[in-house]
Amino acid sequence: MNINDLKKILINNNIPKDAYSLDGGLPNEAYCLNRNGGNWEVYYSERGQKSGLKLFRTENEACDYFYKSLVRMLKDLGI
Repeated sequence: MNINDLKKILINNNIPKDAYSLDGGLPNEAYCLNRNGGNWEVYYSERGQKSGLKLFRTENEACDYFYKSLVRMLKDLGI
């Protein structure tokens, strides 16, 4: 899966757009995917801080982890 596939899946599954960022950054209380040099980062952003940072070498691995983790987090929140 690449980032374009991931965008389509998130939209098709009605995942709230304010729950995530596929452009990295530090939005408040959002799950984030970011390309940083040759690596991909997946993390939760809250109050300007990255938490639970995971690094991946491939876009596919990062997108897969991002999607599964985001869905799990939303289920835990009852969303």
